[in-house]
Amino acid sequence: MVTLRDIKPIDDKALEEIGFAWHTDSDGSKYVSDKLVQVTHQEAEDYYEAVNELYDMYAEAAEFVIENDLFFELGIPFNLVDMIKKSWENDVHWHVYGRFDLAGGTGGEPIKLIEFNADTPTSLFETAVLQWALLKYNDMDEDEQFNNVYDAIRDNFRRLITLFDDPAKFDELYDGWKILFSSVEGNLEEEVTTRLLQQIATDAGFATQYEHIQNVKFSDDEICDANDNPYEYWFKLYPFEDIAHDEPELATILTNIMQNQKAILLNPPYTLLFQSKGMMKILCDLFPDSPYLLRTSFEPLDVKCVEKPVFGREGANTKILSANGEVLKANDGPYGNYKKVYQEYVEFSKDLHGNKYQAGVFFAYEACGLGYRCGGDILDNMSKFVGHVLVD
Repeated sequence: MVTLRDIKPIDDKALEEIGFAWHTDSDGSKYVSDKLVQVTHQEAEDYYEAVNELYDMYAEAAEFVIENDLFFELGIPFNLVDMIKKSWENDVHWHVYGRFDLAGGTGGEPIKLIEFNADTPTSLFETAVLQWALLKYNDMDEDEQFNNVYDAIRDNFRRLITLFDDPAKFDELYDGWKILFSSVEGNLEEEVTTRLLQQIATDAGFATQYEHIQNVKFSDDEICDANDNPYEYWFKLYPFEDIAHDEPELATILTNIMQNQKAILLNPPYTLLFQSKGMMKILCDLFPDSPYLLRTSFEPLDVKCVEKPVFGREGANTKILSANGEVLKANDGPYGNYKKVYQEYVEFSKDLHGNKYQAGVFFAYEACGLGYRCGGDILDNMSKFVGHVLVD
């Protein structure tokens, strides 16, 4: 059971002043809840430990996939395989951040992995910034939350240079390398998310710039902004699988750029292995006794399960199936042509009114921040963001 605390909502104008403009959904309802999930310090610690362990499991599973050439099983486009292998071979291709989606974790309910958004995770502004604002606006202790996302990602940007060494060594090792940040023009949420990451990287000490993705210039030798300035790093909030299918020529150019060691892509291409929901089948094979995993298969299960495309977002093309294959609930979407996985069904945590909650825990070198989404049986783009507060 989820325990909630009522709070005074921040008005729309104040939200817009801090850069949060997608506060109202298409049906006129507010995207940000006027409640906080109450989380004990022990529950926060349990989320932290679970996500750190899960990330280590994903890293081991990625090595297994590469060694055994299981890209097809995960639905990985063939024109990204070389890029994935190249990025996996060298630590300079550093994973900046990702977000684990989890069921349970409150009220004694066990934590279960739902999926890992490792390539292009959003909800970053909400988790890193908005939660602080909610507590401050309600005269609550801003430190009473599991949320050091900003600082953790800042230090992880520094690890692009220091790698496994102390990120405090950044200043003595940094030699002016620049990061170009890009997202699609017209998508406000993705642009604000990308610009937040740019600000974090700037605070880390990098020289940075932003450019809408359609204005970025590519050749086999460099990645440039609209003014022909080259960059050593390119961060794009644009899915690798979309590049593979919609921009195959760009996929070839990016592969050549990596092979020629002319630029580094962020997040690295190998995060597409983590992003594929097919990886959860590999995890079940490798870690059958893990308490965090739900039974997952490439074939329908003989129990109530969830059918998901290996690549998809916001609950699109997701179905809940009964043990005999009857469709109990389904969402439409644009990802229907992707390979499917079948994951054992688990109930999300509920509040007193039956609303369901999915935890999202960000990872940047280690687990670093918690937020929730609230909705129905299938969480979609109408689900609400719910902050949290730590309690004894």
